Amino acid sequence: MALFILAAFAVVFALDWAQSFVVSLLLGILFAYTLNPLVAWLERLRIPRLAGTGVVMTGIVCAIVLGTNSLSGQIQTILDQVPEAVGRLSVGIAKLRQGETSTMQKMQAAASQIEKATSEAAGLASPPKQRVTRVVIDTPGFKLGNFLWANSMGAAALIGQASMVFFLTFFLLLSGDSYKRKLVRLAGPSLSQRKVTVRILDDIDESIQRYMFMLLVTNLLVALLTWIALSWLGLENAGAWAVAAGLLHLVPYLGPIVTAVVIGMAAFMQFDTLSMMLLAGGTSLAIATVVGHFVTTWMTGRIARMNTAAVFVSLLFWAWLWGVWGMLLSIPIIVIVKVVAQHVEQFGAVAELLGD
Repeated sequence: MALFILAAFAVVFALDWAQSFVVSLLLGILFAYTLNPLVAWLERLRIPRLAGTGVVMTGIVCAIVLGTNSLSGQIQTILDQVPEAVGRLSVGIAKLRQGETSTMQKMQAAASQIEKATSEAAGLASPPKQRVTRVVIDTPGFKLGNFLWANSMGAAALIGQASMVFFLTFFLLLSGDSYKRKLVRLAGPSLSQRKVTVRILDDIDESIQRYMFMLLVTNLLVALLTWIALSWLGLENAGAWAVAAGLLHLVPYLGPIVTAVVIGMAAFMQFDTLSMMLLAGGTSLAIATVVGHFVTTWMTGRIARMNTAAVFVSLLFWAWLWGVWGMLLSIPIIVIVKVVAQHVEQFGAVAELLGD
């Protein structure tokens, strides 16, 4: 037990220390599993695997570029309105707090009068006024050069990680089933061990592809419903907000909240009323909640048949370990763990714990 605990702590430390590499590796494997059916379909059409992989990866990149260019005008308009939106929201909140402040001032004045009358009735002198000493804290000023340098380094790291994931996905797609065959040969000399390995790999392949299909369906549904609702409310740049809602829905729990906040600010910026801000933000949050609780839960149950509490605990653990990347990868990781545990007798307790 002591060795098991030490090994668990060592694994957690290693995963935290090698976060950039492990996250890139998992994303590459996940994308390769997702895109492999397209490459295999092109290969059945007698297109060489190298050409099919190139066509699929080029198509993905072109789709991302074209989608970004089509929404670039709306995105630029939104970014230009952010400073003004923050200022107007602060003014609106200050107006709401003005009545509360005046009430507090009246209560403080009444309390002071009561205290003064009580002191005079008791014949007590007013306490001497204490001298107030002001402490000035010299904070370093804002330096534009440091800000730009920090942001440029973060953008460079993100571009580097995206490039690593792209090339890893390309080479995994290009290799085809060679790694699966190597794993089957490494499983052991007996036929039973190799059959178990083949079943594990096939189940992982099927589960990940179904999960990615579920993500595609639910995110498109969130984006479509958000676009319809925001267009009906008359919110400008509804298409860009719908795309943002669909993308942020990838992040469980946190993504819909962030979407509701920013859409609410955009509605306040356009309509200048808190009621429209709450209506737009609440509508976005309601759509994400309904789709998440009904469609996503139903499809996830049919795909993996896992315990909801175990899935949530896994989400908390990986979010604590890797942040947003952990939230994105938590469900694929626990799906793989459950598939392996189902076919390995020594991990039967883990399979029972994760099952529904």
